[in-house]
Amino acid sequence: MKRFRITLNAPVILSFTLLCFLATLAGRLTGGAATEALFMTYRAPLNDPMTWLRLVTHVIGHADWAHFIGNASYLLLLGPMLEEKHGPGAIAGIILTTALITGVVNAIFFPSVAVCGASGVVFAFILLTSYTSFREGELPVTVLLVAAIYIGQQVYDGIVLNDNISNMAHILGGVTGGGTGYRLNK
Repeated sequence: MKRFRITLNAPVILSFTLLCFLATLAGRLTGGAATEALFMTYRAPLNDPMTWLRLVTHVIGHADWAHFIGNASYLLLLGPMLEEKHGPGAIAGIILTTALITGVVNAIFFPSVAVCGASGVVFAFILLTSYTSFREGELPVTVLLVAAIYIGQQVYDGIVLNDNISNMAHILGGVTGGGTGYRLNK
């Protein structure tokens, strides 16, 4: 009879997901005050150090449990495979790059719109995953289809829907993941 054991894989993904869980819990316990203060970009003076910190930490906080569970599901589904393939340093870099790009672009072009959550990172992982069969000199049709479906839907939703979702973060996350996938696999 075989023995089963639980192993600790994907330390970056597990740590990131745990941080997201703790930030969401803090937000719920404080009635949203912790989320707004630490994990949400919005118009704030540039001389406030928290403004600069939130340009990155916004990917950790989530509006509610449903928001967290949706993102955590994708992070835990795609992240370990990507971390095994590309290494923890590359995955941490993708998370930080996506956070910084989406935070800065939001602050410059949409300063009155708050951004919160790991959805941009999820879209980066989705596009990065589509490169699994990439060979030098080839562009897998899966990359093109995933980009068209996921990013196309976000462009459409951003134009047609009037909701509280940052399609910009999703699009930029997808572009970050797609570009990183190409760079890591060439």
